[in-house]
Amino acid sequence: MPAAAPPTEGKRILSTGYAPLPVSAAHYENFPVASLLLPRRLRPGVLAIYAFARTADDVADEGEAAPAERLAALDRIGRVLDRAAAGAPAPDDPFPGLAAAIARHALPPALFHDLLSAFRQDVTTARYPAYADVLDYCRRSAAPVGRLVLHLYGAASPANLAHSDAICTGLQLVNFWQDIAIDWRKNRVYLPQEDLARFGVTERHIADARCDDRWRALLAFETARARALLVSGQPLPRALPWRLALELRGVLAGGHRILDAIDAVRGDVFRRRPQLRARDWAIVAAHALLPPRRHRAAALPT
Repeated sequence: MPAAAPPTEGKRILSTGYAPLPVSAAHYENFPVASLLLPRRLRPGVLAIYAFARTADDVADEGEAAPAERLAALDRIGRVLDRAAAGAPAPDDPFPGLAAAIARHALPPALFHDLLSAFRQDVTTARYPAYADVLDYCRRSAAPVGRLVLHLYGAASPANLAHSDAICTGLQLVNFWQDIAIDWRKNRVYLPQEDLARFGVTERHIADARCDDRWRALLAFETARARALLVSGQPLPRALPWRLALELRGVLAGGHRILDAIDAVRGDVFRRRPQLRARDWAIVAAHALLPPRRHRAAALPT
């Protein structure tokens, strides 16, 4: 998975309404922008999508702006999107490649609006009562990215879209469970409240970094859910052009490695944030280059 760049994008759009954005490396989670793998003809489209998603995400998350300012800035981005979708971008449009990408690749504007909807929710929502609520958030925050990439490649068949949704949702859950402690410091809890209650866990477990048997059982349940989603999307690489398939196999392998790391520390994501290290990257590369290993979904606790 790509390394993170400093979270500076989006700051100017809060203060001025626009954010000129040079994009040279991936920062948006699980976003396929590896320059060596992308066909040259698709690079402008991918970078336009990335610039839009990264900037809007930073507006929702970064800095010290008040919620009302963030929401107003996201509304401004929505109006920029509408102009781009209509083929009439303003001269000072902060996303100069977006209109061309939408027109050239027939990208559905609704997918960009789904992303904005999720980013607005980041500003207003800090808890999720049920797993269905988390899935609805992922449908708008993660799945649109995969769908847009499939449209770029002309591979947006119903089966491919369904498999992509499963992979993107699974990867989003991987990020959530990997970053429980980080999100707590932002006053966000993505663990469904119904799951906390089911396993006898409270938010004090997170606040106190308490990793007892109840917490371990909860995290094992959640990692199994995420793993099952990744496995259900496993047929997708076989239906894609080799470059995209290669990267997707690597992304899938990375997601599985993070889940394995969470399970290896028995859910203790507080003292050691699970992340890919040098050895893990070598394994991810091997899975990307070699025929993919078939993962079996773990049985969910009953």
